[in-house]
Amino acid sequence: MGGRWLIPLLLLGLAWGQELIDQLLFGGQWNLPMGPGLPLWRVLSAPFSHSGFGHLMSNSLVFLPLSWLVLTRSNRDYIAVWIGVVLVELPIALFWPAAGHGLSGVVYGLLGYLLLIGLLERRIVPILLGGITFWLYGSALLALIPGVSPAGVSWVGHAGGFLGGVLAAFAIRRDSDELDQIKGS
Repeated sequence: MGGRWLIPLLLLGLAWGQELIDQLLFGGQWNLPMGPGLPLWRVLSAPFSHSGFGHLMSNSLVFLPLSWLVLTRSNRDYIAVWIGVVLVELPIALFWPAAGHGLSGVVYGLLGYLLLIGLLERRIVPILLGGITFWLYGSALLALIPGVSPAGVSWVGHAGGFLGGVLAAFAIRRDSDELDQIKGS
């Protein structure tokens, strides 16, 4: 399990590298957002692009602990959240009138996954993880409400990420009998 914990650090390293290059070489003008009229591959670059170090720092401080909480389950669960977020963000990139970027969509995906997986599986450890997640980050759910986020913050990107995490939880949940068989093997 050792290398698993490095995955979020490597992903965060990409975001910090992009921001350093952007700030040092391009004066903050090299952003890679997703949005209407932009190439679809930008859905993959948008999480690693931020509007400055403050934006990146605020996402980083939540991204790492939520990533590590999901990784307590498996790499499969972590990858499923990323896939869920990307799949939901595709139509947002195509049809939402404003461009968006940052790790917050993934952060909300991780949050949605952690809040739901315990309820779906009805197992004590995932339920406790969901409760801890809600206690630490539940106030972030307010940003899913239109008009609550500050101007320039994409509530729809947050909501899309959250929905991606919820879909990932439904897609990979394990029922109690399956988990008991895995432990019994």
